[in-house]
Amino acid sequence: MNRRSFTGALTAATALLSIPIVSCAAGNNTGSKNFALQKSEDEWRKLLSPAQFSILRKEGTEPPHSSPLDKVKEAGTFVCAGCALPLFHTQAKYDSGTGWPSFWQPIEDNSVATKKDYKLILPRTEYHCSRCGGHQGHIFDDGPKPTGLRYCNNGLALNFIPEGEALPELLT
Repeated sequence: MNRRSFTGALTAATALLSIPIVSCAAGNNTGSKNFALQKSEDEWRKLLSPAQFSILRKEGTEPPHSSPLDKVKEAGTFVCAGCALPLFHTQAKYDSGTGWPSFWQPIEDNSVATKKDYKLILPRTEYHCSRCGGHQGHIFDDGPKPTGLRYCNNGLALNFIPEGEALPELLT
């Protein structure tokens, strides 16, 4: 292969990887911005800490082993830090050894919306809160039974509500 054909192939591959491809899981996807809760970037900045804003609104990632929620073992519910939608129960939480809170399934299939993420070149499945669109993390197929999935979540994208405490009202 000569330099010209190599450069052409590289350019074509780069162009293909930059095309956003949306995947639909459980009927939801984040390709559309039709989430029930809509706020401007300024409104989100007022509601969230800078680190939460980076993760939930800009699809950032917190460092591994930085979230105390990774160690939570008591019974309760994990809700979206952006809008308080219940996303996971501790019954579906497990220690994946990755340094991020990990779950094998959400509370409801339609609690999260997915899309393909090509930020690391190889495709990954990214998931978001289906109500506000807040980025939660990525889904991998190396989880435990019964689903075999690992919902690898940013701790700052969640709030934990211990069992017996009332769940917060959904934010508007």
